[in-house]
Amino acid sequence: MCIGVPMQVIEAGPCWAWCQGPGDPTQVDTRLLGEQRPGTWLLVFQGAAREVLSEDRARLVLDALAALSAAAAGEPFDHLFADLVGREPQLPEFLRKA
Repeated sequence: MCIGVPMQVIEAGPCWAWCQGPGDPTQVDTRLLGEQRPGTWLLVFQGAAREVLSEDRARLVLDALAALSAAAAGEPFDHLFADLVGREPQLPEFLRKA
């Protein structure tokens, strides 16, 4: 399984960017997205940027990854899904009956 990790660009070149995510800064291949500005959030899979993210979306993905780690360690993780806790699930519009 390959999991995308949000990383923020701290320095960029034409085909690469130094990005900060969980852990140490990492050089990321940006050839699929083109040159990115510092501050941009990217979704990175195995060293290659595949998608530009908003900061809000990046935070949601980072929280979900933190929740996976917490669950694996047997720790509570509800606080990482504050936007979902206490809310009834909703079907997407295309699945709702007319």
